[in-house]
Amino acid sequence: MGNLHVLDHPLIQHKLSLLRNKNTPVKEFRELVGEISALMCYEATRNLPMKEIEVETPVAVAKAKVLAGKKLAIVPILRAGVGMVDAMVDLIPSAKIGHIGLFRDPETHEPVKYYCKMPNDVAERNVFIVDPMLATGGSAIAAISFVKEYGVKNITLMDIIAAPEGVEAVRKAHPDVDIFVASVDEKLNEHAYIVPGLGDAGDRIFGTK
Repeated sequence: MGNLHVLDHPLIQHKLSLLRNKNTPVKEFRELVGEISALMCYEATRNLPMKEIEVETPVAVAKAKVLAGKKLAIVPILRAGVGMVDAMVDLIPSAKIGHIGLFRDPETHEPVKYYCKMPNDVAERNVFIVDPMLATGGSAIAAISFVKEYGVKNITLMDIIAAPEGVEAVRKAHPDVDIFVASVDEKLNEHAYIVPGLGDAGDRIFGTK
């Protein structure tokens, strides 16, 4: 099964507490999402392959390490996932960015794709699919499936908060995908909101509620 990584770093957990607070204003909320995303990205990229090169310093020749292997792509699930991208690109400026837009069919409750744009060479890249919330897992499962249709072999899912139901659904549907989260919360309520969660991440990022 895909490995679940719960990132309990003190800085992540401190910022997550501020993010949950219903009184945190939009500007601060948006900044916290970026800061947490950067810290999570640091952890999620820990096992990227390296290769050794020689670098000439002002003093001597040094053996140094650089990233090797596949390049990276970041794919946010619209719209809340967009709030995680800039901070990750600051760390990985060479990463390309795709986008997936989904909405839930009111009758079937299944996710429907309304937009999908990927880098031309996405199949050659390690892809990070990002969304602040992993609730039922429906959107994440669909997004992973869409990315796999492009021939991508290495996919990581990164969410700030997850519900146990969503984690298990993704692991069952896509056992090859690693999942990185800052917290696995208690449950989903009858409206499919994560409890205790932080409310609607998209509304709080963009100030639309």
